[in-house]
Amino acid sequence: MKKCKKYLDFFWRVCSAHVVSYMIMGILASFLFNYSERFVAGTLRLYMLPTDSPLVALGPALQIIRGLIFTVVLWPVKNTFIEGEKGWLKLWVLFIGLAILGTAGPTPGSIEGMIYTRVSMAEHIFFLPEVVLQTLVFSIIVYNWYKRPSRVWNLVMGILFGLTVFFSTMAYFFA
Repeated sequence: MKKCKKYLDFFWRVCSAHVVSYMIMGILASFLFNYSERFVAGTLRLYMLPTDSPLVALGPALQIIRGLIFTVVLWPVKNTFIEGEKGWLKLWVLFIGLAILGTAGPTPGSIEGMIYTRVSMAEHIFFLPEVVLQTLVFSIIVYNWYKRPSRVWNLVMGILFGLTVFFSTMAYFFA
């Protein structure tokens, strides 16, 4: 029973840290990099949905699925980045290597994407700041949540997680 609670705690921390960091960085990047115009022009229009698509609005709530996947994948190696010094850096490097640059599919910013797609090198590089910073924020949150556990973490992340899922779902239905 105790192991189940530890797993559920890990799921909560990983999932909420991912959903919240994804939403924050997504909003910032959307405005800073003008996604609404970039996603309807050039090769990106063939690759990305427009930002006013209902599915894009639901995207942050659907990140719960990725949070579950991250939990399952990271659980066996969690002590590597939770314990010891600079665990956040270990986790971040893992994400940069496997989830950003080394993906199996040709996603923007990945080595496969740079080799096998018609997306320009400038467009590949364009996507990197958002995902690199999002995974950095995610890694720092997860690491510090374990190093300095408190009810404040649960409260703040619970509120941010709840608001993200609520507004994302409402935006989907009203888009």
